Amino acid sequence: MLYIIIKAVHIIFMVSYFAGIFYLVRLFVYYKDTDEFEENKKKILREQYVFMARRLWNIITVPAGIIMLLSGLTLIFLNFGLMKMPWFHLKLTFLLGLGAYHFWCWKKVLQIKNLNGNILPIANIKLRQANEIATFILFLVVFTVILKSMAIEYWWQLIVGFLVLVVGIMMIVKLVNKNKK
Repeated sequence: MLYIIIKAVHIIFMVSYFAGIFYLVRLFVYYKDTDEFEENKKKILREQYVFMARRLWNIITVPAGIIMLLSGLTLIFLNFGLMKMPWFHLKLTFLLGLGAYHFWCWKKVLQIKNLNGNILPIANIKLRQANEIATFILFLVVFTVILKSMAIEYWWQLIVGFLVLVVGIMMIVKLVNKNKK
């Protein structure tokens, strides 16, 4: 029973963490979108986006990430047999990628905080692309956990399916945004 409760906590905080990460990078995009605004409007919006990003990071994303990590480590401790499962190694590999993405987000939070309203030195399109990375990591982790050993046995179908999904999402986003500047 304890294992199931901890697993539920892990899933709940995983959802909270990803919600925070998804919105955080969207705030970076909004900040960057103000580059061409008139100075007064730009200043007000950028201050608000920095405020929102810092609060989101400190109050939702990092605490949810810590609880997600601690509950995940507890699950491993309670069921150390997971460490012998090849699918679990694949999941951990994807989570290393998530850790790198988390670090990138943290650096961007610090960067916009220290810009004092100045231009964020990264292309808007790069931020928009970076906004999708967490989504793709989430897809990979969830499919690996659900499919378990099938993810290892049918790895190439999983990768092809994932690539089709990525291209499909990109095409839908492009179609939806085709008339926007």
